[in-house]
Amino acid sequence: MYTTLISVPQLQAMRQSPRPCMVFDCSFELGNPAAGDQQYQDSHIPGAVRADLERHLSASKLSLDTASAGRHPLPSREAFAMWLASVGFDTTMQAVVYDRQGINYCGRMWWMLKWVGHENTAVLDGGLQAWLASDGAVEAGPGRPANPSTFVPREARIQLKSSHQVLMHLGRPEQSLIDARAPARHRGETEPLDPVAGHIPGALNRPFGQNFDPTGKFKPAQQLRAEFEALLGQRDPASVVHHCGSGVSAVPNIIAMEVAGLGRSALYAGSWSEWCSDLTRPVALG
Repeated sequence: MYTTLISVPQLQAMRQSPRPCMVFDCSFELGNPAAGDQQYQDSHIPGAVRADLERHLSASKLSLDTASAGRHPLPSREAFAMWLASVGFDTTMQAVVYDRQGINYCGRMWWMLKWVGHENTAVLDGGLQAWLASDGAVEAGPGRPANPSTFVPREARIQLKSSHQVLMHLGRPEQSLIDARAPARHRGETEPLDPVAGHIPGALNRPFGQNFDPTGKFKPAQQLRAEFEALLGQRDPASVVHHCGSGVSAVPNIIAMEVAGLGRSALYAGSWSEWCSDLTRPVALG
């Protein structure tokens, strides 16, 4: 069972074994939502299923069947499970997720699969770039037809926090917030996506890209552990709640802390886009 990361050689070996496995291509471009579909059509790991951030990993903002708010609201667990079943995924399978964008968007699916109780879910370390660098085969086209299955959500294996929960514990030692956005956005010097600039009071800042080495793979566990311990100081790693702009780019920080041996921490999925939508919630600058 792979539960955090899987390397290219490990995935190649698994695909040659009888063990059931489904690979998901989660490529996406925030500034051009159609680009991910085109990237998939042009080149993807053979047999990979397309998982789009907006169509499959987020609910419509007009939907009443959501589990969070913000720019990329989570669908309900039941709605996500129905989509998994529609593409033929079931609970016997190892899930492997990847993208071309620095483990940003595939992290969302990793988190969501844990959220519906599917523990054997892993991120392809280094993404499609690592696959290609190892001469991994690719194919083009729309993908293969699916044979629908049955997928029933089980007990969540990961924590989801609401804005109410974050607000109620603000400034208390049992909650340590980590913001994965770029430093200028965290400080409130710029805000290209949301109507209010700044950050949740007391939040620490660790941009998600700090988790990777120059090749796009996660840094070694010892290095990640040292960096998070330096950031947290005397704060308990078990108290950490991660967030970002819309609950997507925070996930690499969650994965990195787990790789570092610091446990599986929580996600505030609504993140800054939900937080700043209510002007009664406090905002910090600097």
